[in-house]
Amino acid sequence: MGRKEENRPLKILDDLFSDLKRNDDPVRSVHTCVFWTAVVTKHCGLSSTFRDEGIPHDRGVRDVGNLTRKTALELAEYAKSGSLLEASIGMATINSLIDVDESKCIEKNAFEIILENGTDKNVAIVGHFPWIPKLRGKVKNLWVLEQRLKEGDLPAREADRILPQCEVVGITGTSFINHTIEGLLALCKRAFIVLVGPTSPISPILFDYGIDAICGIKVVDSEKVIQSISEGATFKEVTGVKLLALTKTVRK
Repeated sequence: MGRKEENRPLKILDDLFSDLKRNDDPVRSVHTCVFWTAVVTKHCGLSSTFRDEGIPHDRGVRDVGNLTRKTALELAEYAKSGSLLEASIGMATINSLIDVDESKCIEKNAFEIILENGTDKNVAIVGHFPWIPKLRGKVKNLWVLEQRLKEGDLPAREADRILPQCEVVGITGTSFINHTIEGLLALCKRAFIVLVGPTSPISPILFDYGIDAICGIKVVDSEKVIQSISEGATFKEVTGVKLLALTKTVRK
């Protein structure tokens, strides 16, 4: 099976790359594990591991075996790939280059921020997160949009109908991997937007695209992260990370 063409380049990714050019660094290691991908360059960056559906192994990673011979910015370009696995590696690389300034962050999780802003309002979450049941009954209406449906979820294709009527929207950071992020943002005409999950780049550049809060992670111990994801850890089992949120209100 041939490789798909790359999706239309995302301006949001181009802007991230432009901001990170000063941070180019060698690629020290790449760890593509069952749930999470870690890339070590200037820092250690994390991303969800996505892969294309279909026959296993019919679509490998370009230049496999030579990724550590690339510069970080070269590997970050994989975020634009039409291959979900390559895009996962690219997003982990982007996150490895971001200098997260903890002094400008708050230690709140996505649930807290969405609840603070969404009480008695129409709320949609793109992606299914463990804390979603705690939101029910505390917001006016709650819709969960998901590609892999769980009980109570709506199919992702319903985004066109649901998102324009919402006042608060949480969007999974994995929307960078499947290149749906800009389309989703365009549907959030009047919403307070929260980017959610470890794949989310904690970069103030994203505020220029209407995002109000970025709830992601900073790797504080790369050895612990790599050991845990290599052993098949789900996110709640990943060690060596710190939950952080960057919001417009704390930009300096």
